[in-house]
Amino acid sequence: MFAKNSVHEMECISLGQDAQGVCRCNEIVVFVPDLLPGERALVRIVRPERRFAYGKVEKRLNDSPDRQTPFCPIAKRCGGCTCQHMTYDASLEYKRQQVQDLLERIGHIHINVPPVLGMETPFRYRNKGMYPVGSGKDGPVCGFFAQRTHDLIPLPETGCMLQDEASHLALKAVLEWMRTFHVPVYDEATQHGLIRHIMTRTTTAGGLMVVVVTASADLPEPSALVRSLRDSLPGIESIALSVNTKPGNTILGQDIRVLFGNPEMRDTILGLSFSVSPLSFFQVNPRQTEKLYQLALRYAGLNGNETCVDAYCGTGTISLLLARQCKRVIGIEIVDAAIQNARRNARDNQIDNAEFITGATEIVLPDLVRNGLKPDVIVLDPPRKGCDPAVLEAIREAAPDRIVYVSCSAPTLARDLEILSRCGYSVKSVQSVDMFCWTSSIETVVLLSR
Repeated sequence: MFAKNSVHEMECISLGQDAQGVCRCNEIVVFVPDLLPGERALVRIVRPERRFAYGKVEKRLNDSPDRQTPFCPIAKRCGGCTCQHMTYDASLEYKRQQVQDLLERIGHIHINVPPVLGMETPFRYRNKGMYPVGSGKDGPVCGFFAQRTHDLIPLPETGCMLQDEASHLALKAVLEWMRTFHVPVYDEATQHGLIRHIMTRTTTAGGLMVVVVTASADLPEPSALVRSLRDSLPGIESIALSVNTKPGNTILGQDIRVLFGNPEMRDTILGLSFSVSPLSFFQVNPRQTEKLYQLALRYAGLNGNETCVDAYCGTGTISLLLARQCKRVIGIEIVDAAIQNARRNARDNQIDNAEFITGATEIVLPDLVRNGLKPDVIVLDPPRKGCDPAVLEAIREAAPDRIVYVSCSAPTLARDLEILSRCGYSVKSVQSVDMFCWTSSIETVVLLSR
């Protein structure tokens, strides 16, 4: 076991799940951020444990050819983009290797994972931003919380390079309104003040929505706020107030009040139109989302006669894309607001062969199977925790020909694939898509067949 603050020379041998360097020193694994494979460094032990330790680089002794200078001046303090210290190609290979290793180690699945589908220009790709607001030396500021803290790191002058430029102009307009009219920032510790967050949403057609999150509905000078935003962004479609009176980490309140324009916008995915409101879920990288969904559709292998289940369907994006190519789709989602949105999206796109059920997938799917449902294809798109065991057991009983698993967590994907392989399914294809460039997150689509 290491002594705290002791310094040791060690070499990085691989990267961990959050792109931190993995070293081995004195037969103990040490996790060290900002270190790449092949690099040696003097590492200070900041948190020793019995079987492993966490360290930080005191001095890097050599540089990997994959190293680059982060393009964002707050990258190391913000902690959101954990891959900015490596080239984009290196980050894609890191993600591919993570999926490969986890499938083999956890899932006992030996299949060649191909290169990750990346972006030609991995910047300005996000269509949604959530920015906490705090107090700075010269007035209110917004930015991001440092990793695992609520310490606010103000945005650089150029804004976040992952967000649309219009979003940054909107933030500046809101902050200027706050300074002009002395609108107070909400303080988490005292629970006093007003402005908590600013949310921006954009569409592929250039639409912009700005939502100001407040601790009270008593907004001073709302007309001046609208004027400030419209002067800065003449094409803005929607300005809204989200009232969140509850302390804690939940950002948006359920009380949404439109100050200007429409309560929602419309966006498209693969030719289908979807509503985008302050509370609705929509994938944050539209260009990569189309690649992801095209993969899912191709893996589903539909000919027009199938019955499909879309488990964890959200607002029905995958369901409605499936509906255009099969006989019947059943979408299941626990959030009733998302189901209502999915039904409306079906009506708006004139799709009448998709039905949506509100409820937990681990309850609804077994009930449907017990009542005789025999789907040909099941699409799984669960949250990071993966599928509940009851869902996997229902799939075993239903015995669909194909399963398309869309995952945002490679460890739980590997765990669930191992269980499904014991249910008589084999993995036929795997493909990862870089939805969240410069972060350690990766989306993966898997095709399983009986």
